Amino acid sequence: MDAVITYVDGLDETWRADYEKFAGKPLLEKRFRDWGTLKYLMRGIENCLPFIENIWLVVSSESQVPDWTDRGNLRIVLHKDIIPSHLLPVFNSCTIEMFLHRIPGLAEEFIYFNDDMFPLAPCKREDFFREGKGVIGLSWHLFAWNMYKKQCKTSSDMARKALGKRRSPFFARPQHICSPMLRSASQNCFRALEGEILANSSRLRKPDNPNQYLFLDYMYYSGQLVPERISNKHLSQGVYSGAQIAEFIRKPSASFACINDVEMTDEKYEQMRKEILKAFEDRFPEKSRFEI
Repeated sequence: MDAVITYVDGLDETWRADYEKFAGKPLLEKRFRDWGTLKYLMRGIENCLPFIENIWLVVSSESQVPDWTDRGNLRIVLHKDIIPSHLLPVFNSCTIEMFLHRIPGLAEEFIYFNDDMFPLAPCKREDFFREGKGVIGLSWHLFAWNMYKKQCKTSSDMARKALGKRRSPFFARPQHICSPMLRSASQNCFRALEGEILANSSRLRKPDNPNQYLFLDYMYYSGQLVPERISNKHLSQGVYSGAQIAEFIRKPSASFACINDVEMTDEKYEQMRKEILKAFEDRFPEKSRFEI
């Protein structure tokens, strides 16, 4: 079983210049700000998910690879290795997620992480895969009133189409946590919808983009997913203080935390960053094999 992490270093000046050129506007800091927590995600995987064999770090270019990484153990994947050239450079996670199954050598069973999702307590293989099926919670919705929900509905509708099923007024939204995926299911889904996926993929986010849930929905509708929640806590920095998040990291009541960034002053960002990094260092003080 492998882990795949998509990562952006928003401090990379080359990357920032490319973004502002194609976006035609300044960078939205809260979406791409680097909190310095990537190494703790990897330490969490090593400590809490010891059955993970490889970690694949998906980045836009070599300049995005942190200088503390051990290139002998960490597998680096550049966007150009898996994403069609006409979509590059890409700043849209939805588009990047359409091509993760193309990673050469990726295991059949893999867990996909955004870089704001952190394992904090010991987990078992069966928490993510059972008898060849992925395990993740699902909720059902009728109204798609914002861009994210529209992408979820698009993904659900496309998954049903790939399997020859009729559209439904309701759409599935998988749990917002790391995603247990089957490479073969992703390949089969992509093959069935390749033209539509490519037509609806874009450098920047759009409401009609499918996202990673396309492949989880495909797994569910084809009987390859167990709809059971993974133990997690969502910690929005707009709701929880740095001290509260730090306390949860040190004494977690769930297996995972998703620490969601929001707009804030530079002073608050620096204070919260300091508190959160200190808590992660207390929780996982030893380097992982992915660090030099």
